[in-house]
Amino acid sequence: SLVGATRSSAATMGAVADAFKLLFACAGIFASFSYFAVLQEDVYKKEYGGSDKVKGEKFAFTFLALTAERGINAAIALLGMAVLGGSGIKIPHKEIFNSGISQMLAMAASNEALRYVSFPTQVLGKSCKMVPVMAGGILLGGKSYDLVKYLQVALITLGVTVFNFGGKKKGGGEDSAYGLWLIAASLVMDAVTGGLQDRVKASTKALNPSDPKAKPTMHESMFWTNASGCLVAAALGLATGHLTEGFAFCSRHPEVLQAVLIYSLASAVGQNFIYYTITQFGPLLLSTVTTTRKIFSTVYSVLRNPSNSLDEMQWAGCTLVFVGLAVELLEKALPSKKPAKDPKKL
Repeated sequence: SLVGATRSSAATMGAVADAFKLLFACAGIFASFSYFAVLQEDVYKKEYGGSDKVKGEKFAFTFLALTAERGINAAIALLGMAVLGGSGIKIPHKEIFNSGISQMLAMAASNEALRYVSFPTQVLGKSCKMVPVMAGGILLGGKSYDLVKYLQVALITLGVTVFNFGGKKKGGGEDSAYGLWLIAASLVMDAVTGGLQDRVKASTKALNPSDPKAKPTMHESMFWTNASGCLVAAALGLATGHLTEGFAFCSRHPEVLQAVLIYSLASAVGQNFIYYTITQFGPLLLSTVTTTRKIFSTVYSVLRNPSNSLDEMQWAGCTLVFVGLAVELLEKALPSKKPAKDPKKL
């Protein structure tokens, strides 16, 4: 009986420890990315230096913000590599470099879109990420998808359409066609990034034939991806004047640079919490937490900013999008009844 009591006590302690780990992971992701979202929305949406008689100016220097964000992410990753060590494998730097560039360009289009659309529109639009991915897989990769995937895409696409075209009209240039095109461009670059990341995996195996499970550590991937994005963002910033004009803007309004640096740090911290969640609990829980965080950020943006208020039709579209995301979670949670014989099947 003493042995049984000891085992029961150990099991209880283990369950409590797992509960604390889960709380730690969820709190880290929510705090990091929710704070990131709030500060980023403020940076792009607020008017600075205005008064009752003088209209303020808005931040319009996306490549400066991305240079800072990618640079801070790379610095945090470098610190992680120094503390935790590397994988010791041969890394396909060229492929990761290209992936980092496409990822940065996707973020550039998405961030720039915030100047022309509301934050809820941006979040819901980016939820359509699987649409170009599936289209590219069908047209270019010869892949086929099951009915659940098509249902998910239909729900999300319908939801975004209802949200943008079935609701009230907004004033002040909100949700302009140009902003929606920027979101579409970001989605295309997301699809390109996905293909390039597949090349990274293939090249890693080719460079390390003796180790079929070879892959870079999280911090190695994070460093090289962000370092390349930082370099290209800085080059584009110089070419477009975003760096020089952006620094001049920040010298007039130092709170903007402070916000950019803080949300960049929050992004880097959040990436580490994502890795922690995957290693401790798996990708399903991560998907659940990040989807819930998107819903929370959208609702919070609506509540804290009256200009983002939604009517019944827009709430209906918003609900369709999140139901579509929930379908993905259910598909991952439920065991598949079909044997995975066809590698092209998802």
